Amino acid sequence: MRDVLTRVGDKWSLLVIATLRSGRLRFGELQRHIPGVSQRMLTLTLRQLERDGLLVRTVHPEVPPRVEYELTTMGASLVDASIALLTWALENQPGIERARAAYDAR
Repeated sequence: MRDVLTRVGDKWSLLVIATLRSGRLRFGELQRHIPGVSQRMLTLTLRQLERDGLLVRTVHPEVPPRVEYELTTMGASLVDASIALLTWALENQPGIERARAAYDAR
């Protein structure tokens, strides 16, 4: 169970899952929607999510090749939980930062 929680609990996986909730996207589109993610980290995250069966990668035989990513049914079942956790983090970030500063000041 720990390996599954580690996968879905890392910051990039949650952001990818939340970003793909509206449908399939190309790599560049995903990268533009996820501030701060490097090309390498996005590539690694997408590979792991595909390996875990949470998204599917489709390569279209065009020149240049068009690659799209979309959530599987299992990946889509994580959307609500991902958005809830991301919303909680955004709402509570200032309070957490204050608590950290107070703790560090002691």
